[in-house]
Amino acid sequence: MLNVSRDEITNGSLVRALVLLAVPLVVQNLVQVAQQIVDIFWLGRLGETAVAAVGVNIPLTSLIFSVFMITMTGTQVLVSQRVGANELSRARRAVFHGMSLAFALGITMTVLIFVFGRDIIALFGAEPAVASAAVTYLVTYSFGFPILGMGDAIEMGFVGWGDSRAALYINVVAVGINIVLDPILIFGLGIPGFEGFGIAGAALATILGYGCSSLFGLGMLIRGRDGFTLTREAMTFRLSDYRELLDIGLPMFGQRAAAQSVRVLIIAVVTAAGGPAAVSAYTIGASVASIAFIPASGLQSAAQSVIGQNIGAENPMRASRTTWVGVAIAAVGLSVIGVIQWFIPGMLTNLFVPNVSQATYDLTVDYLRILAYGYWGIGVMYLLGAGFNGASRTKTTMVADMVKYWGIRLPIAAVGVLWLGYDVHAVFWAVTLSNCVAAVGFGIYYYFQVSDGMTRRASRSANSSVDD
Repeated sequence: MLNVSRDEITNGSLVRALVLLAVPLVVQNLVQVAQQIVDIFWLGRLGETAVAAVGVNIPLTSLIFSVFMITMTGTQVLVSQRVGANELSRARRAVFHGMSLAFALGITMTVLIFVFGRDIIALFGAEPAVASAAVTYLVTYSFGFPILGMGDAIEMGFVGWGDSRAALYINVVAVGINIVLDPILIFGLGIPGFEGFGIAGAALATILGYGCSSLFGLGMLIRGRDGFTLTREAMTFRLSDYRELLDIGLPMFGQRAAAQSVRVLIIAVVTAAGGPAAVSAYTIGASVASIAFIPASGLQSAAQSVIGQNIGAENPMRASRTTWVGVAIAAVGLSVIGVIQWFIPGMLTNLFVPNVSQATYDLTVDYLRILAYGYWGIGVMYLLGAGFNGASRTKTTMVADMVKYWGIRLPIAAVGVLWLGYDVHAVFWAVTLSNCVAAVGFGIYYYFQVSDGMTRRASRSANSSVDD
């Protein structure tokens, strides 16, 4: 059974600690991508309008969920640093504050989408049929935001504690339920006289799956795992804990919001460049590419916990060494994935959405090959971000992503399509070039920050907070 103790994280093999923590998270992310694949698989049977509607929603829902980066990152970093400093009661308290804040944020987002959802979708300029389906999907999905946000905070609390298997179990429950419900709620499969809810059924299956999994995670937390349990003493409302969560998490909201808002604008550029075929190709490409994010995202989350615990345990040099070990693993691993993708783009396209038009197929194949050149950069960015986040330098990660998306990706895409008149391939290349250039620049900056004593200062600050 995969497991890693707190002593291994702060004193044992870094590679072993990273791998043992990351493997369940990688599998967890595979499970999450499986949910997206299941949705697209069934929606593909409704036609390209449904696929394009989900494509419009992908960057938009990601932008909305960037709000929960406040509680996800804040909870993980606070829990990991407090565990490293052996302040276990304060670690339990951090996860409760993360849960309660996430639930409140979720209610707020649901209300906003219910009131303004149609106006937001209209900003994309999609065709009427696509826009109508997109609104239906978004409004239905929004009713799950409060409990989904709470579930994410619970997951990251477990990961910060060093128990990444719990996060895996939570997501297996979610996707298992979603896989069963998708054909039933979309098409009415297996229920005589029930024709299903169409695209609304896909959203409903997703929120029911993740809603049940959030309750499952809450049950594990109440019961307790490896000493991590939601005690009565932890269930307090302290402004100081909320302030710490916001201080760490708000920049991550800014980072994710900056990235996703650019993706929203990119969809508009893609629409202008090639219409529905280009949007469908971009959507399929983004879904396939999300598989490449799996090892990087899982490794990043594992590294943040290892780095955070070593910061709390006053091992600053070990924290920075963890970042570089993770960078090496991610760069090599994602390069291999990129090579594989470059050779089989057509097969991947047909696997995700069979029977697409020839124009969509050709554009998707081109996009997948262009994306493959920059996969190593994605891995490097994720792990360097973990290095800064684990040291509570989330503002730096936010700035790096803003430069990547707003300073590099969007200008290349917009100038190429809107000013120079190139087709949608300009957008495809903008994505890859921004990944590569940002990775190199961010790596150089991290090296000089560590040399200037960044992790030593973070360790002193974390332990000063514990003393206070």
